[in-house]
Amino acid sequence: MAAGSSTETNLWLAQALFDLGGLRFGDFTIGRSTRNSPVYVNPRVLISNPEVLRRVARLIDREVQTGMSRKRDPIEPFDLVAGVPFGGLHLSTAYALSTNTPMIYARPPGSGSSVANGHGIEGRFQPGQRVLLVDDLITTGGSIIETTGLLEGAGLSVRTVVVLIDREQGAHERLRHKGYDLLPIISLRAMLTYYVNTGRIGEAEFERCMAYFAEQNREQ
Repeated sequence: MAAGSSTETNLWLAQALFDLGGLRFGDFTIGRSTRNSPVYVNPRVLISNPEVLRRVARLIDREVQTGMSRKRDPIEPFDLVAGVPFGGLHLSTAYALSTNTPMIYARPPGSGSSVANGHGIEGRFQPGQRVLLVDDLITTGGSIIETTGLLEGAGLSVRTVVVLIDREQGAHERLRHKGYDLLPIISLRAMLTYYVNTGRIGEAEFERCMAYFAEQNREQ
């Protein structure tokens, strides 16, 4: 199984998600942004395997450290890590434990505000601190932008967003337009290419997915 491989890479992540049953194929409409998709991705299955979740945290840290050391447009240093409710919470928790980084999170609208600070932000922080935001999956970026608004409303600074999987349906451009850097660990297109090349899915399924993404890009 994926958990037994020796190195955490983006393709290791693709295999781990597949092995844990994190992908389904059919016809799915999820939320406001994903309609009639031929593939459904559920990264939350990672919580079912603690060892895989630990290794995902190491993979995120490796990608972040690489991003911070690059010469062109490096990732800025940060003081805190936060997860986007709810998919990013388990990832930010695993990352915080793995890297000893203090963690906070913003309560989603309608879930009640924190009595402690009045901003709906759980955890200790000081205005002006820099936050690395983490999520599991990004489509259009709406939930991420909503969360950055809550964090910035509490006086925190958000510059970089790390996501495990980018569906490549316009989120990168939308976040960049608003001044955020997106660091995806892997794209859904790369995952599907890996699956078809390794015989995990058939050519027909792969082509159906590629046609869907091409149509989505034309509609943007």
